[in-house]
Amino acid sequence: MKVKALSRSSADYVRERSQDIHKVQRNLDPSIHPFEQGREYVRALNSVKLERLFAKPFVGSLNGHIDGVYSMMKHPQQLSSIISGSGDGEIRIWNLTEQSTTWKVRAHSGIVNGVSAGRRQDQFLSCSTDKTVKIWQPSESDSEAIQTYIGQYAFTGLSHHRSDALFATSGHSIDLWDETRSDPIQTFAWGADSYQSVKFNQVETNILASCGSDRTIVLYDLRTNKPLSKVVMALKTNAIAWNPIEAYTFATANEDHNSYVFDMRNMTSAHNVLKDHVSAVMDIDYSPTGQEIVTGSYDRSVRVFDARKGHSNDMYHTKRMQRVFCVQFSMDSKFVLSGSDDGNIRLWKAHASEKLGIKDRRERTKLEYSGKLKERFGHLKEIKRIDRHRNIPQDIKRADRTKKEMLQARRVKDDRRRKHSSKEDASKHVAERSKSIIGVAK
Repeated sequence: MKVKALSRSSADYVRERSQDIHKVQRNLDPSIHPFEQGREYVRALNSVKLERLFAKPFVGSLNGHIDGVYSMMKHPQQLSSIISGSGDGEIRIWNLTEQSTTWKVRAHSGIVNGVSAGRRQDQFLSCSTDKTVKIWQPSESDSEAIQTYIGQYAFTGLSHHRSDALFATSGHSIDLWDETRSDPIQTFAWGADSYQSVKFNQVETNILASCGSDRTIVLYDLRTNKPLSKVVMALKTNAIAWNPIEAYTFATANEDHNSYVFDMRNMTSAHNVLKDHVSAVMDIDYSPTGQEIVTGSYDRSVRVFDARKGHSNDMYHTKRMQRVFCVQFSMDSKFVLSGSDDGNIRLWKAHASEKLGIKDRRERTKLEYSGKLKERFGHLKEIKRIDRHRNIPQDIKRADRTKKEMLQARRVKDDRRRKHSSKEDASKHVAERSKSIIGVAK
């Protein structure tokens, strides 16, 4: 005679690591959960409120410079190191984990306008208005440059080739230097009196871009020894950043309060326009993933954008922070650094409400579930209102209100002109991404 007995394991009814909490067996059939959507809406609303409650992006400040910070660079191999240059000619290397200076030197007699990583891991370059470019190796020398290059005019920007012993400088012209020679091996110029910035493409390493005082953005190819194309903007461009993932995409910081994302294969219109600043955008940088963009503005604020959207996800500011002249993403895309002319470098979280430190499995699952709920119900009015709420300084809020009134009045005027104009060119609608582009030359 056979007797069948039920055999049950306690592991099927008790949660792991918590012997006193029982498992909940759930049936996911939607027909037996008629109020599931209402419950999930409440959960989404609570998660958005908690996200705003715990949004504390400021991590710390790096004090040490006695003048404004006008150039900054993250180390491409060392995650916790950055290099900064100030208006009094001082250069410092910072350790972000300890928030302290590890090396400093009075490098130049003028403003340090650019710093860039060198060919070797322990080297970096700096340029200044004192007409010199210097190569530094902190591991070998404490206060002396291992190489100095002297130019005829003040330098305004610097960028090093990713693998070769080449670097480019901007100033009176775009000069290409070889580290083994004392004079430029190549000079590029296309009509501008001076150039503000120059950047090598880190994917297509033979391509570099520059922005000039004549409101132009010029692309160069080292293999052809001549410029590729030139875009004339309505106002001057202050900085350029290449997308580290997409070889043909770059972003520019413009004086018209906007940032523009271009595809170098078609420069007749911008790929995207990043708005929300109320003053000139001074610097711009991509995250290492290429998915986010950070901008620093003359309106004393830092904004973080999704690279595919036109408005910022977040805005960072403090009461003491002054005009922001340089911004950088950290190499792990988790932090943002900003340098302002109050001599302070500030460290921010790239996502304001993200928790720092180790998260266990249950916490990660809860955060992922909350993110999906926010994504599902994010279009609803109340959740959208809470998610977009920010504490903005009064002067920025007033300037933003005035700017919106001006843009609306301009939009109405253009609509009326097109409606009542008899000329075909005057009645044609101009897209927002093409308004600021005056012309393209090749």
